[in-house]
Amino acid sequence: MILRRAEAARIREKYPDRIPVIVEKAERSDIPNIDKKKYLVPADLTVGQFVYVIRKRIKLSAEKAIFIFVDNVLSCLPYMKRRRMRMVSCM
Repeated sequence: MILRRAEAARIREKYPDRIPVIVEKAERSDIPNIDKKKYLVPADLTVGQFVYVIRKRIKLSAEKAIFIFVDNVLSCLPYMKRRRMRMVSCM
């Protein structure tokens, strides 16, 4: 975790208008694995837009839901925040 935070700080310094995001699925999740886990997301991208990108990448069907957690809290924020995200799904 410390290495991730240091890497994120370096990236934010180099790209101040972008947010480094690492996408991980929860252990109990039955969604497909994602091929790309690290993203450099524009700061003005909404969570909904980011979820759309992830859904396309893993080819997730419309009947499956994705929930975004930021620092282990369910995100309902309209814009990406500079925090760690974790992706889970339910049926």
